[in-house]
Amino acid sequence: MTLDKCKRGQKLKIMNIPNELIRLQAIRFGISEGSIVTCEEVVPAGPVVVGMFKQQIAIGRDLARNIAVQPI
Repeated sequence: MTLDKCKRGQKLKIMNIPNELIRLQAIRFGISEGSIVTCEEVVPAGPVVVGMFKQQIAIGRDLARNIAVQPI
């Protein structure tokens, strides 16, 4: 499953970020493989908002489409 398919309220573990450039962008947000995030909001035709460490991060759909996650 990829991050763009998550549902609001789901807790997710980041499993794989295959593309090196996307991995670097995600690391700038504080997200890396093994991180636990909560899906806060999925904006229709917009970003996926995830929360971690009491902050919310809006991740664009193209970026979210390339981040493999697993529900926990």
